[in-house]
Amino acid sequence: FTSLNSTAFSHPPYFLLVGIPGLEKEQFWIAFPFCIMYVIAVLGNITLLLTIKAEPSLHEPMYLLLATLAFTDLVLTTSTLPKMLGTFWLGSGEIHFVCCLAQLFFIHTFSSVESGVLMAMALDRYVAICHPLRHSSIFSVPLVVALESLVLVRGVLLVSPFCFLLRRMSFCQHHIISHSYCEHMAVVKLACGDTRVNAVYGLFVAFVVTGSDVTLISVSYVMILRVVMRLSSPEAQLKAFSTCASHVCVILAFYVPALFTFLTHRFGQSIPPQVHITVANLYLLVPPMLNPIVYGVRTKKLWDRV
Repeated sequence: FTSLNSTAFSHPPYFLLVGIPGLEKEQFWIAFPFCIMYVIAVLGNITLLLTIKAEPSLHEPMYLLLATLAFTDLVLTTSTLPKMLGTFWLGSGEIHFVCCLAQLFFIHTFSSVESGVLMAMALDRYVAICHPLRHSSIFSVPLVVALESLVLVRGVLLVSPFCFLLRRMSFCQHHIISHSYCEHMAVVKLACGDTRVNAVYGLFVAFVVTGSDVTLISVSYVMILRVVMRLSSPEAQLKAFSTCASHVCVILAFYVPALFTFLTHRFGQSIPPQVHITVANLYLLVPPMLNPIVYGVRTKKLWDRV
């Protein structure tokens, strides 16, 4: 009987997403600002993509990186928000097991891609400011395409084992996910048996992706600030500081909620679940909404085309 029972529930036909635990009654209204942010993110990023595609003068490394960032943001938001809004408004939290794994794959893969693109953009700014005469020869279109391909392959290779490991696990009878979407550790917590391999591998992926990208971003901006501080013109310093500050804000809006969510799953048992899940939802909404505004409005050449 035990064998039959474990086999029957090894892969449940579906999981049930609860939305925001502790705010089930309020999440109907919470969905409205989430929906507005989603619409702004979709419209802003599609506008960026269409503008860059239509204007030949924008087919340069920096704008190709912006286009990749816009596409990544569209994938991140669209893979989560429609289902999330359905859960909040219609109570349709059921998600098929395979669809849950697919959502998990897209969320984590393209989060890794976004991190890599932000790192590449920081390197581009470093070369443009610290080595302006060599910028076009160093940061060429082939190099950008190679970097983007590398970042995508890195994401796919690192995240795919999450799905393979979860497919091999048994989930017994418990299939309610205390989250608004299929996040890796939220699904792992439902599994029966030993989940240490999943937890350790998750830590490894986070360390490899976030550790390497944040280190390169930090070094790039430290070098940029050193060059900016040497500028003789206060106006030039102010302009450079303003540009760097807006970019740093976007980077922080991506990494701070990501690290908060990641660490809370593993070490933050005392943090209320409604705070944790709300931050996790904003992590997939705020950067995609801010990126086209900050990079589009503050990039004069792009804004003029728009």
